[in-house]
Amino acid sequence: MKDAYSFDLDEVSAKSSYNKMFFSYLKTFKRLGLDAIPMAADTGPIGGDLSHEFIILAETGESKIYTDKKIFELNVDNYQTDETSLEKIRNDFSSIYAVTDEKFKKDHFDKAVEKSNQITTKGIEVGHIFYFGDKYSKSLNCSVDVQGGKKQFVKMGSYGIGVSRLVGAIIEAKYINNVMKWPKSISPFDVVIIPSFNKNNNENLLKASKMYDDLKKQNIDVLLDDVDENMSTKFKKHDLIGIPYQIIIGSKSKEDEFEFKEVDGESKILNLKQIKAELVK
Repeated sequence: MKDAYSFDLDEVSAKSSYNKMFFSYLKTFKRLGLDAIPMAADTGPIGGDLSHEFIILAETGESKIYTDKKIFELNVDNYQTDETSLEKIRNDFSSIYAVTDEKFKKDHFDKAVEKSNQITTKGIEVGHIFYFGDKYSKSLNCSVDVQGGKKQFVKMGSYGIGVSRLVGAIIEAKYINNVMKWPKSISPFDVVIIPSFNKNNNENLLKASKMYDDLKKQNIDVLLDDVDENMSTKFKKHDLIGIPYQIIIGSKSKEDEFEFKEVDGESKILNLKQIKAELVK
């Protein structure tokens, strides 16, 4: 779990801290290649009057969710980090119906969302944020001396991302038709080199080794599959491993050109310079 806490002198500043984390979480999940829906949530035993959980759509999820498909039209990149924009992003998302089964009421759903826009599915909670004011600062006598000799109980918020459950959520979101594709931002490697070779002819393996060294010098994270297996087995294996890009040195390769493809995409025949350009985009 990645935890964070905020402490502010007044409610206005505390809500601003909450909005910053709301925005930061949406940006973080987007960088991970995920569409996370912020949903108004019960504060439960933590308390307070403001809380959102961030849900990734997945049919195997533990939470049943109900939402208006319009929520997917909101683009987090259209918002900035100034106070007005931060408040707007939370208001924009909050204005669109999106709840888990804990808060679901069918009559509210039918009234707020056109039938054609209603989405009922399941999801995985990957983050949760809370604002609970001075509930705990009063109990702990956590105050700050302010001007005029007064003591002010701090207003608090807590924020958490489930790092370990994110792995499962990303797999659920990115494993499609028996093919896994890790987002480049978190993939352990940028690209894998898959050469066709055998004990009687290792020419392609030598080419692959030279290419591996070249890419490493360019600070490109690269994996070399130097296992003596048939290509069909290698392709199936790497479809599951999910490194986002593949360089295939086989029947389609020429002297200085190789098959390059993004997992789940079309292959291209490119030289090494072109491949480097593709990888550093």
